[in-house]
Amino acid sequence: MDNLETLIIARRLRVPIGDDPAGSHPGWGEVAARQLDAALLSVGFKCSAALLERLARLRGETVIDLGVRVLAAVRELVGDHVRHNAYFIDFPRNVPDTMEFWAGLLREALLDPVAATRVQPATLNLLALPGYGRYQHTYADLLAAHAELIPLAGDRVTVLQLGTGLESEARELYFSLAGSQVPLSAEDLAALRTLAAFCTGEPEHIPVRENRAVVNEVRLAAGRPLLVETVTDVLRLACGCSGGDVTLATPTRFRSFRRAERRALLQALDAVASPAKLGDVPRHREQWKRLGERLHPHEQPRLPRAAHVFEVARGVRRARSFDSHVEAALSEGRTGEAVDLLEKAPGALLRRLDHLLRTGTAPAAVLDAAGKAAAGASGRVLLSLREHLHNRLTPVAGRVFTNRHGRAWATADTRSPIEDDVLSRAVTLLDDEIARRLPDLGELIIDPDVLDVALPLSGKAVAPGLGMLPRGSLSAVDGELLRFFVHWRQAGRRTDYDLSALLLDASYGDPEHVSWTNYGNDFAEYSGDLTDATDGASEFINIRLAQATRSIVIPQVHIYAGEAFDEAAEAFFGYMSRDAGQEGRPFEPRTVRMKSDLRGAGRVALPLVFLRGDDGVWRAKWLHLYLKGHPGFNQVEGSRVTASLLVRSIIERDYLGVRYLADLLRRKSSAGGHTTYIGLQTPADLPEGARVYTPSTLHELIPA
Repeated sequence: MDNLETLIIARRLRVPIGDDPAGSHPGWGEVAARQLDAALLSVGFKCSAALLERLARLRGETVIDLGVRVLAAVRELVGDHVRHNAYFIDFPRNVPDTMEFWAGLLREALLDPVAATRVQPATLNLLALPGYGRYQHTYADLLAAHAELIPLAGDRVTVLQLGTGLESEARELYFSLAGSQVPLSAEDLAALRTLAAFCTGEPEHIPVRENRAVVNEVRLAAGRPLLVETVTDVLRLACGCSGGDVTLATPTRFRSFRRAERRALLQALDAVASPAKLGDVPRHREQWKRLGERLHPHEQPRLPRAAHVFEVARGVRRARSFDSHVEAALSEGRTGEAVDLLEKAPGALLRRLDHLLRTGTAPAAVLDAAGKAAAGASGRVLLSLREHLHNRLTPVAGRVFTNRHGRAWATADTRSPIEDDVLSRAVTLLDDEIARRLPDLGELIIDPDVLDVALPLSGKAVAPGLGMLPRGSLSAVDGELLRFFVHWRQAGRRTDYDLSALLLDASYGDPEHVSWTNYGNDFAEYSGDLTDATDGASEFINIRLAQATRSIVIPQVHIYAGEAFDEAAEAFFGYMSRDAGQEGRPFEPRTVRMKSDLRGAGRVALPLVFLRGDDGVWRAKWLHLYLKGHPGFNQVEGSRVTASLLVRSIIERDYLGVRYLADLLRRKSSAGGHTTYIGLQTPADLPEGARVYTPSTLHELIPA
């Protein structure tokens, strides 16, 4: 129950409190509620008026118990559940010059008779010098060296709302995740699995196949009919039941299934294994072979079509995929035949529309087919294509390709252009179909700050956290000081992460960096390099925005040695903003604007980029990217060119945002009836019963 409560607080910023049949309790509940509110304010949170009023009616002991859990949840959300020490105790003050620092370490080593024997000029390893890479003071020493934080009105205050009972809140979150039109992150899939085991029922429609696999795990355990449409749905379910990856990105070691489970899986497989669906099997041939060893299809002679699946996997039976038929037609110049094939799969046709328009001799026929396909494709496909076609109108530095893990690469755009009138017609038919599907949300109230937030067309690369926005979103950076940070704790072997910043001018040139090889410049300071994180380590970079002589700041986290981001016991990144005269420790939770876990297969993380616009205002653009990097010894100097090209491609790309959807929604909104609010946070003065969409629920606006 505590895990569910923490999940709801972190995902929805709502505190689940059920109705109390006994009514209010005289006592010190109001005092305890005020104490909780004060404690929350110290980490940048506070109770809404409704939550505070509800807490005041509870017993004091109940408020204290609940408050301990709420405070723990929000402290972890903001990154305040660990002690953030810094290598240089006075950071950002008194950071030494880089060369002076190394010279001082070397001088101390030579003066130490024991250490001097290890300092050999021919094989000098600066990172092995005594005193380097480990804290030289305690956390208490750090606190004593810094004045208390000066609270200012610009500090972040995130309001926690009053929730309903735990069961009701869990069900609402479960239906939101299960019914999502966009793929979920790994963390949200794990949350969905937890919720599915707790909640009863499920949405009528579960469009994303990974979500369906998680729900099917519960249905299989309960002996209920499975929700499958393709043979791959059964494979995903088997992977999920074995503790594997329902996205099929990594191989799964299948467990032994009980007889009833084998029969249910084979029956589901037999029901969907038509000759047309067998073409999906070769894509995951090896996993099907391993699954066949566990399901024993020969025990079910009355399910012959299920056996055909494993015959295709073993190569005994041949089955061509739908995509292979389409590719053959396109490679031989038979575009009309390819279009005829794709008309049977509306989503596939729209995903290939750019290619068809470039290779076909009759774009009008292709567009007619696209118009028919639009009515049968998902809203997510329509919006993704709309964004793609819009960016075809404006040349960019390069094309960016990103996989489900956030691994990205860029290449030059060598595609032939598409005529403007053809693009215009394609865009119009998409706009019309998207607008047709949008509901009437009644009186629409939209926070201007949310207009530049990108629509969440995929959540796979975005780890949930505080202040997280989809890739391509723009958000304002308040304050005069920008400070980003990384914290990690190794699981089993020495792990060295390096926080760095690549600094570029407005034309993406004149590069400069701040890292362990360059401790600072006229407007930036580095907190010092830590090379061991047995008990956790934190690194910071401080940027004085008003003095910055560069317009682009790209924070990076490099794995120099040791465990990957998803292997470490803990790894997260975030940033703070403060006013220039604001005192405080290197890490102050109430100034944190964003914090999220680091994960992914890459060795270099690029969470976001900070940009100074022509108006002089600094903004953050969200990246959620990981570079492959090297197996070890990654440095900002080595990834400078790749990072610059990737970041430029994303900066220059126009992402489809809330502004676009808001314009379409306003055409259908009615003046009377219910109220709908879209914003970054829930305001306090909304009418009763108003529907609220914030970044955590923006995916619910994506039409079906």
